[in-house]
Amino acid sequence: MASFWSTVFLLYAVLIFLISIQITFGSSRCYKSIISFGDSLADTGNLLSLETPDHPARSKLPPYGKSFFGHPTGRFSDGRLVIDFIAESLGLPLVSPYFEGANVRRRDFGDGVNYAVAGATALEDSFFQKRGIRVRSTNVSLGSQVDWFKEMFASLCQKSSDCKEFLRNSLILMGEIGGNDYNHALLDGRSIKEVRTFVPFVVGTIASAIKELIELGAVTLIVPGDLPIGCSAAYLTYFRSSNKLDYDPAGCLKWLNKFSKYHNQMLQKEIKSLRKIHSHANIIYADYYGAAAQIYRSPIKLGIKWTLKACCGGGGPYNYNASALCGYQSTTCCVDPLLHACWDGLHLTEAAYRVIARGLIQGPYANPPMNNACILSTPSGNSGPVFLG
Repeated sequence: MASFWSTVFLLYAVLIFLISIQITFGSSRCYKSIISFGDSLADTGNLLSLETPDHPARSKLPPYGKSFFGHPTGRFSDGRLVIDFIAESLGLPLVSPYFEGANVRRRDFGDGVNYAVAGATALEDSFFQKRGIRVRSTNVSLGSQVDWFKEMFASLCQKSSDCKEFLRNSLILMGEIGGNDYNHALLDGRSIKEVRTFVPFVVGTIASAIKELIELGAVTLIVPGDLPIGCSAAYLTYFRSSNKLDYDPAGCLKWLNKFSKYHNQMLQKEIKSLRKIHSHANIIYADYYGAAAQIYRSPIKLGIKWTLKACCGGGGPYNYNASALCGYQSTTCCVDPLLHACWDGLHLTEAAYRVIARGLIQGPYANPPMNNACILSTPSGNSGPVFLG
């Protein structure tokens, strides 16, 4: 009799445990796909199909992609980007670009789709034209990308409930976007005082896109902040100073990093407002600045030897030369990109993106934290993600 009741109790305990798992994981939002917007920090190949003679895609040339893929893929790095590490951590395939081949758009969402285009801005080109600022890259804005999404979304959805269900189970990655809005102006010789006036417009545009996606049915969105641009080899070269007080202990330009922090503060303020309006949505601020700052504070601890000097470039103190960009014959590439944080002067290496992704996935650089119940792996080491299950 005792054995009978022991068995009954054991079965009851197992049933309660299974129910608790169902409640825990059923209420959590484990994602079936990733929908991405942004610029070159997230582009997985769209620019390859959108390039023109005036705006060629250097990311199609070696040594881009050399560390992980073994060949160029359209990513502006030697390997994977933050979006790739997030996809792997969720057990999803790497996110395909919206444009594949010669301007052929994907007609199936599958496990997700990426609308990010290298060189994209948050603001429309007309904003810069009115101010006499020349946009040096493709004329693609965040609004363009959202329009592509809505066009494709409408064509695939049979009924509105299907659409909302799809978006409910999707992780929306909003960038990074906005960096190029400032790059074009700063590299055009505009003062930091003038460029600061752009921030409310940039942040407001990002907030409007988030609101629009939530109204369509999006529930979980990751919104990245700006990187510490004062540590970029391109900016360190353009704004090289003889005044040591302009630099922080890591060798980064303080005034540029101060500007990045200002953008991030304004962005977080907008996110806070959006959370109040859309309380059902989970809007996660991704602190790219804080996650990347680890690299410049403690590089050796993270396995990185060179933080400011570009791995691939055309020479100079930071191995960056605007007249000899990575991918062209006149440039050289370091032997081991894994020891570098900066890839081509404007973009980071896979090693650096891994650090940022780990900071978001494991914490503490995501606010609120990402849903750990959905994470299967975390990016660690140099050979790829280590599965925890």
